Amino acid sequence: MGNRLKKLVALLLILPSLLLAAYSGKVIDLKRSKPISHAIISDSKQSVRSDENGSFKINTSEKSLNIKAYGYRPYRFTVNSEKTTHKLEPIHIKALYLTFWGASINSKTMAKVMKLIDESHANALVVDVKNEYGSTSFKTGFDQANSYGAWHNRTIKDIDAFMKVMKEKNIYTIARIVTFKDELQATNNEDYAIRNSKGLIWRNHDNIAWVDPFDKRSHNYVLEIAEEAAKAGFDEINFDYIRFPAKDNLNLKKESTQENRTNAIEAFLKSAQDKLRPYGVFISVDTYGNICWAEDDTGIGQTIASLAKYADYLAPMLYPSGFACGSFSFKYPSEHPHAVLYRSVVHISDIVEPKRIRPWLQYFKDYAHKKREYKKFELQEQIRACKDAKTSGWMVWAPSSKYFIEHFRE
Repeated sequence: MGNRLKKLVALLLILPSLLLAAYSGKVIDLKRSKPISHAIISDSKQSVRSDENGSFKINTSEKSLNIKAYGYRPYRFTVNSEKTTHKLEPIHIKALYLTFWGASINSKTMAKVMKLIDESHANALVVDVKNEYGSTSFKTGFDQANSYGAWHNRTIKDIDAFMKVMKEKNIYTIARIVTFKDELQATNNEDYAIRNSKGLIWRNHDNIAWVDPFDKRSHNYVLEIAEEAAKAGFDEINFDYIRFPAKDNLNLKKESTQENRTNAIEAFLKSAQDKLRPYGVFISVDTYGNICWAEDDTGIGQTIASLAKYADYLAPMLYPSGFACGSFSFKYPSEHPHAVLYRSVVHISDIVEPKRIRPWLQYFKDYAHKKREYKKFELQEQIRACKDAKTSGWMVWAPSSKYFIEHFRE
């Protein structure tokens, strides 16, 4: 019986591999019919890359596979031996931020944003799925967050109807998920909320608590919500506040060294990659603009190299007003929007390809220098910089989601 049992166990161990089938295919550009190299082909557990000819081979028992390639819409297909060539649609993302409160099919804000998309070259929306407070814009299937009342202030009553409208208009959808800044999660899980030197729950300048990025429970919580967004049909998951607070002397689970901090953020992104792989969504991360120039993690756990390991796109907030007087040899950087954007992207191009960079653009009044209004010229200069630097597109940050159509017309 002993030998028979061993043989049975051995057979069970190799059985999954015996069920795998090799699927070969090719990935090409829909418009140019040229091969796409380094495309990411995935089932729910693994990923492979296409070669220089766009060809790939994956051993899998799954029938649905996903393809991602930088600069293209996500692509999902059912394995079929008769169809081996897959055509990906190129897209240059031109995204508008839609506030948590504006994300309702019936809101005036939504109506104006949709009109802008219809009448300009904008083609994507960044939608708050989880905001800084911890509220979700629709009721997810995540019981823990729901038990805290995360859905009580939801603005999207019917997520399926909302996504149907987005798909009908061919709008690329980006789910913005605030990561470690989360009042609801922190106050309901005080054992891993960040505390100050006195042992009290720490809150930042806008009186919102954070959870500890060193604690895996904070990772798992956010990733459950991210998965809900992926299930709903969003094309991309955008993690904001994916960092440690820019504050010293806080009580954290581990010693706050640069190595520990960057390792924690990398671990989160690695888990996100694994969690979201079955859905074929892109992953992007928001960063401060100065990350493009910093030689360290600036105390928050973010570097270009570390984030690029697991994120598809990096989204630095390259607001000209966010740079100090004298930066770029300009007394007032906000007076030079093209130079700030262009130089920042080029500066990191030896670390990460520009096609994996999609900056946030400033669309609000200069608050740091000469109080300059940012209108059509300033916006178009930033857009021109993205084009000159060959980024994958751009995302416009307007805190109130108020946009003027004429500012977006070239």
